Amino acid sequence: MIALISRWYYRYFSDPQAVLLTLILVLGTTIILTMGNMLAPALAAIVIAYLLEGIVRYLEKTRIKRLGAVMLVFSVFSTFVFFLLFGVIPLISIQITALITELPQHLTVAQNALMTLPEHYSFISEQNVKEFSTLLNNEIASMGQHILSVSLASVGSLVTVLIYLVLVPLLVFFFLKDKALITRWFSGLLPRDRQAASQVWHEMDAQLGNYVRGKFWEILIVGSVSFIAFTILGLKYSILMAVIVGLSVIVPYIGATVVTFPIIVVGYFQWGWGSEFAVLVVVYGIIQALDGNVLVPLLFSSVVNLHPISIIVSILVFGGLWGFWGVFFAIPLATLVNAVLAAWPKVQTEPPDATAI
Repeated sequence: MIALISRWYYRYFSDPQAVLLTLILVLGTTIILTMGNMLAPALAAIVIAYLLEGIVRYLEKTRIKRLGAVMLVFSVFSTFVFFLLFGVIPLISIQITALITELPQHLTVAQNALMTLPEHYSFISEQNVKEFSTLLNNEIASMGQHILSVSLASVGSLVTVLIYLVLVPLLVFFFLKDKALITRWFSGLLPRDRQAASQVWHEMDAQLGNYVRGKFWEILIVGSVSFIAFTILGLKYSILMAVIVGLSVIVPYIGATVVTFPIIVVGYFQWGWGSEFAVLVVVYGIIQALDGNVLVPLLFSSVVNLHPISIIVSILVFGGLWGFWGVFFAIPLATLVNAVLAAWPKVQTEPPDATAI
């Protein structure tokens, strides 16, 4: 047993490149786990700057100087954020308030529909329906209290949000403007002999950049198309439902399945089992089909080549560690693990004293 462990250790950790790679991974993970909340504005700014870097590079190829490209991209980004904060988010807030206000009316309709089930299905008793209705009312009441507590807590964190709104854009600008200076400083902290770490970084730069930018465009396109479709159909809470559908693409396989339930519930409460409801289901199905079979292949191609089991496990693990952002970056993080395993230096020879142990 000791000989087996010795051979395994010698093969994977005797190379100095492996030691350096291990130190970088451990240090990075430790910083995120211990100081993630403290460094949240900086981490968010790094992600946003990384997203915008691709556009800056493209503008530089058109012979625009970097400072000019950064100013142009940052101006467009600031306009987009301003539109979200003062255009989209207030409308979403209004629709959430309207949904909560109309929820008791919808529950009454649902309970009346449930009470008619025993008349049509003999295996469902009236007692079962009453128990389910009581359980549903309790869950809704609990949900309402939770929403109220979150709203009260958000008022207390308003100052923090305002600080983030100032810090994050400022950090994004300087990360883009001084990218070469920051990269050169960080590289100076690492040993010159870092082929393994460089190999992992170059692979992740292509994989992560393409994935995150592609996922951003997928959210924007799916959300916008859903909003247009829901508005044309006259669906209530169209902006809220479109945002939910857009964000659902963050979680592959699972997101589309989960978000189907609120779409169907809202459509049923608005139209019942009518032709409008059928059209809504068909249109929503077409959007999901086009997303999975046309948009995803166009945006991602073969960038991320992971088995569905790996994706689901990654979502569970990283989502459990870092919540929403863990889910969002689950696939890139799984790709990082895959790249590290592929680039990890391996020594094929056995340790000199392996036979003596």
